[in-house]
Amino acid sequence: MRGLRGVAQAHDSQREVGMADEFRALDAYSQTVVAVAEAITPSVAGLHATNEWGEAAGSAVVADGVLLTNAHVVGRATSGTARFADGTSTPFEVVGSDPLSDLAVVRADGPTPPPVRFGDSDELVVGQLVVAVGNPLGLAGSVTAGVVSGLGRSLPARSRTAARIIEDVIQTDAALNPGNSGGALADSRGSVVGINTAVAGIGVGLAIPINATTHRIIDSLVRHGRVRRAFLGLVTTPAPLPDDLAARTGQDTGLRVVDVVGGSPAARAGLHRGDLVLTAGGNPVRDAQGLQRLMFAEAIGRPLQITVTRNGALVDVITEPVELLDDPR
Repeated sequence: MRGLRGVAQAHDSQREVGMADEFRALDAYSQTVVAVAEAITPSVAGLHATNEWGEAAGSAVVADGVLLTNAHVVGRATSGTARFADGTSTPFEVVGSDPLSDLAVVRADGPTPPPVRFGDSDELVVGQLVVAVGNPLGLAGSVTAGVVSGLGRSLPARSRTAARIIEDVIQTDAALNPGNSGGALADSRGSVVGINTAVAGIGVGLAIPINATTHRIIDSLVRHGRVRRAFLGLVTTPAPLPDDLAARTGQDTGLRVVDVVGGSPAARAGLHRGDLVLTAGGNPVRDAQGLQRLMFAEAIGRPLQITVTRNGALVDVITEPVELLDDPR
């Protein structure tokens, strides 16, 4: 009996140790989420405006001198009101909007909280902790947490004049709801790495990445109120290269063409669904961001050589990107 009692006590002791480890892990997780929420929430606003679809409500993130939100939140609105978690509010004016990236910049007419610290979404890895802050369903300063579920996703853009795809989107399982659009997606250090943009399904939220290309878009919106973009018409996803091709080219990933927009420069050049893009303009393309960096004003109307692998063979095609016209306002 004493032996059995000793075994039972040993098991109880091990179970207590295991529970203590779980509590410590949960406490560390909680502390991280709390710290991020405290840092980010004051600088996330609820936006209210009237656009072509009626009353619009979303979120925005305080940047340096402006607020960053989604293009689909402001739509064709020119002004509205920003309300902060501390109860203060201020009118705002729309500075510029870019439907292709689903980003927009607004400027507050009154004082705002300090800007957030931006990180680099190119450093994210799948499984990493992220925290979303926004105003879902009008509930100011709501915080949810999850992980990066996927990187390099594609998202159809909201546009009435052209078929558009937002590339290189972050997928997260942090709970997002209507009103979260334009809010912050932050890493465990409290750096904003994405702007929440859509709910794709239960447990599937999407965010626009914050990286060098995004900063270029924001700068153009602040300076000019628009972004002059080149358009190819490719929908892509990152894909690994076969071992022999990787050894040949010195790169391990390319971009698999998922779809080609009908009548687009890519379609006219003969690019097909299933092609694996290796280079563009002589530069290796390992992800959607590598292609997007080329799609600005200087690429419009200029020949662009794209190398793909198709049925085991390397194929060079010459495309000529066209200007992506803004939606009429």
